[in-house]
Amino acid sequence: MTSPHSPRPAAPAPRLIATDLDGTLLRDDKSVSERTVAALAAAERAGVEVFFVTGRPARWMDVVADHVHGHGLAICANGAAVVDLHAGGTFLEVRPLDRHVALDVVRTLRAAAPGTSFAVEFTTGFHYEPEYPPFYLDPGATVATAEKLLFEEEPGAAAPVLKLLAQHPRLDPDTFLATARTAAATLASFTRSSPTALLEISGLGVSKASTLALCCAERGISADEVVAFGDMPNDIEMLTWAGRSYAMGNAHPDVIAAASGRTVANNEDGVAVVIERILAGTLDS
Repeated sequence: MTSPHSPRPAAPAPRLIATDLDGTLLRDDKSVSERTVAALAAAERAGVEVFFVTGRPARWMDVVADHVHGHGLAICANGAAVVDLHAGGTFLEVRPLDRHVALDVVRTLRAAAPGTSFAVEFTTGFHYEPEYPPFYLDPGATVATAEKLLFEEEPGAAAPVLKLLAQHPRLDPDTFLATARTAAATLASFTRSSPTALLEISGLGVSKASTLALCCAERGISADEVVAFGDMPNDIEMLTWAGRSYAMGNAHPDVIAAASGRTVANNEDGVAVVIERILAGTLDS
């Protein structure tokens, strides 16, 4: 039996680093600093895998595609997809949101938070309702009601839904998230990563954490051997699951509360700071 005065057992050596991108690995100008590039490369040389785990779709991964090194994999759309960035963002695994469930969520949120507008992220691209804020990064998007966007002639014939997005023009972001979870938590998984009232909705049980856990299990890596980084509520499950986790200096208060540690802000290369300590053997257990 361990006495109250016994030293705490040392944590296992990290075998995998899981990092969010926006507000975490990337600076505010969406760049990857030279220091961070060097730290990622050094981790890979030391045999520590690096996984990018993001809410971004695969088509927005160009900024980090050159830095995934050997395995080439990234977890996108808050866990709804595992993609091979070395193969141009090819989908290796998809954990979709059922279209009928998505429609139930749309109806439920329209009743719970009148004024909500929706967008849908498919494996083939992004489309949105007329009331949804114009999305200039996807100029080829279809603009139609959620019912039309989610309609399919035959079950399974259309592209899988990676996530549903819900936007409200007036509600406080955290209030909107709480309202949505109260109304529809039994239907799907709700989170947010934007500073605005924009929710990201995935299949029930789909999150960054659950998909990361599957990827780690395939490699024989335990949660205790994972170090994770994040800054927004969509990172909380991942930070809680990982053996060691770091909230960025710019993180949401709920993220700070969930993480086991804290690093400096994204613009100060907070991820690189911790990776350098891991490789130098100076990271506290």
